[in-house]
Amino acid sequence: MWVEICTCFNYWKFMYRLWRNSIMVSLRALAPSLTRITIAGAVGAALHIGQGNKDLVDAKAVEFSRAVLAQTDIDGEVICCEGPKDHAPAFTIREKVGTGGGPKVEFVVDPVDGTTAASKGRKDAISALACAPAGRFQVLPDDGYYFKVATDWRSLGKISLDMSIEQIVRTVAKEKNLPLANLTVIMLERERHMEMLRTLRKLGVRIILIPDGDIAGAVVTCIPQSGVDLLLGAGAGPEATIAATAVKCLGGTMLVKVWRDKKDDAKRMDRLKMTGVDVEKTYSEDELAKGKELVFAASGITKGELLDGVRLISNGAIVQSICMRLPSGTVEKSETTLRFKGHPVYKQFLNPENHIIDQG
Repeated sequence: MWVEICTCFNYWKFMYRLWRNSIMVSLRALAPSLTRITIAGAVGAALHIGQGNKDLVDAKAVEFSRAVLAQTDIDGEVICCEGPKDHAPAFTIREKVGTGGGPKVEFVVDPVDGTTAASKGRKDAISALACAPAGRFQVLPDDGYYFKVATDWRSLGKISLDMSIEQIVRTVAKEKNLPLANLTVIMLERERHMEMLRTLRKLGVRIILIPDGDIAGAVVTCIPQSGVDLLLGAGAGPEATIAATAVKCLGGTMLVKVWRDKKDDAKRMDRLKMTGVDVEKTYSEDELAKGKELVFAASGITKGELLDGVRLISNGAIVQSICMRLPSGTVEKSETTLRFKGHPVYKQFLNPENHIIDQG
């Protein structure tokens, strides 16, 4: 009897490993297709850089991303996206994407992280997504803000959101063996961060204030020789999950918690609780992006800390992208030259009179 039980157990153990390995292989093979999605979002947004129209930037990025997703061999679902908070053009929650064939996966998508920056022609706008097998992401709805801390592997298990800003900064500096004067903190330039900014300046650390784009800000803290050591500040929820996926792929640490300020009210807490968010909990990168089968992809829209911006040429565009995945920890940085005419996706957006992307 025990022999039969052990044999049965080993069989199902073998089948589980076979299934798990098939997912890993599928996601690894899928990585180039995921990068093509962010490339499309970047191109759509880049056509309207500096025109002052945030909705148009978002709308074209979503339109181009959706067109590429429709031709991607996946059974996919967008479980969370940026946009609802600002009533901006966006994917719909639980939107089905892909051809319906291929692996069953879920996405957290931000076709433009840095919409204001792109619309004003400023730095640090990217198109980004995170992908994993179904059921792996913690949804943080685009409803208010979440406080975020990100840094590299040296501070894993050494920092918490119960610590003060000064304690976090001093701990990261100690783990990186840096004097405070050599530690660089990156954060969004926002009114809500003024008190924190005063604390950081009093400590004497170097500070990079970015207009938008805290996904890239989190990622660069985990890249050696980037010159950026720590991300601090409050930003949107979908970006937190996307950034946590990248940080986890890079072996770093990210902590996220619901941000409360004087404008907050009980209704928002109730809404978040209804979506499954624990409003008192600190979420780690492992809780935001569960498991070991994860992919992060991003493409630059405007030049920034992580990626160069889109360069439009006479018959196409040149786009810089980054893709990283687990379990391998592989990071691939690439430059793609697109030729719009004759392309299975981009050709549908061409103006037949002059063969450039329709600006309408």
